[in-house]
Amino acid sequence: MKTKILILSVALVAGLGARYAVDHFQDADVTTTNTITLQTGSEPLNLFDTADQRVRVVYFGYTHCPDVCPTSLAMLAASLQSLPEETLRAVRPIFITLDPERDTPDAAKEYAGYFHPMIEGSSGPEASIGTLAKKYGVLYQITELENSAMEYAVDHSSYFYFLSPDGSLLEKVPHTLNPNMISDAILRLTDTATP
Repeated sequence: MKTKILILSVALVAGLGARYAVDHFQDADVTTTNTITLQTGSEPLNLFDTADQRVRVVYFGYTHCPDVCPTSLAMLAASLQSLPEETLRAVRPIFITLDPERDTPDAAKEYAGYFHPMIEGSSGPEASIGTLAKKYGVLYQITELENSAMEYAVDHSSYFYFLSPDGSLLEKVPHTLNPNMISDAILRLTDTATP
């Protein structure tokens, strides 16, 4: 019995430690634009453009995702549809693929556009995407799928990352079936909520 309690305690501490690392890890050295190359369609996408003062709402996923990504982007779209024009002008929603091997910049842009015309779909070199994922604690891995036309899936964590123009993480909202959670964060971070 004592052994079981000890094992459970160690597992709990390890799990809490991993959760803390994911929620709090942020490498401040990777915000330089020369290390991050993204594109939306044929256009470059500069995530860390301090001349653009909009709050970024970033979601990491992939276009072949069967359920989590479509649900999350649908919630983001519902949130955007519920916000006033003044707030929409203060926010920049961006989808970044975790599967650049299959998701070209054109494919990512088209996919994101299905959900809402404001969402910028982007792709780029694996190194750039890996650097961003590491910076914000995005967990993902390739899982081979036997006897499947998809060949592999990309298992990944599911959060909305709210970023300042310099790339600082302002807030994280987990995968949700309630668009109000996203809307509330947008209103709070853009200071456009009505008093």
